Amino acid sequence: MKCRFCQIIASDNKNIILQNSEFVALSDAAPACKGHTIIIPKKHIVSFFDLKSDEVGKMYEFILNVKKILNKKYKPAGYNIGVNEGRAAGRSIDHLHIHIMPRYLGDANIVRGGIRNIFNKNIAPYEEK
Repeated sequence: MKCRFCQIIASDNKNIILQNSEFVALSDAAPACKGHTIIIPKKHIVSFFDLKSDEVGKMYEFILNVKKILNKKYKPAGYNIGVNEGRAAGRSIDHLHIHIMPRYLGDANIVRGGIRNIFNKNIAPYEEK
């Protein structure tokens, strides 16, 4: 078992926020914000696009349950939800995981445009040819 997330799932992890037979929610080991959580399928799946339709629905229901917990504990004003799909997108562990990031009013100077502000400003925006 070489996958880091598979090892974490198999261990007695104290960072578990919620789990069921198919998914686990953990506090992110390197949080970008207060309450940053990752949701991981217990079955080793690399890509979001490898999920079957029913698995997507079950994952969504699990995400809603995690959101209830985060709402109660942190009372955020909003959320960023993301999947780093592929190495080019920033995925560092080849096991699907979805980031749930609570956001708070005033936690960043510029929030307009969401994740657009993280991209290198020297790269021209993509234009369809």
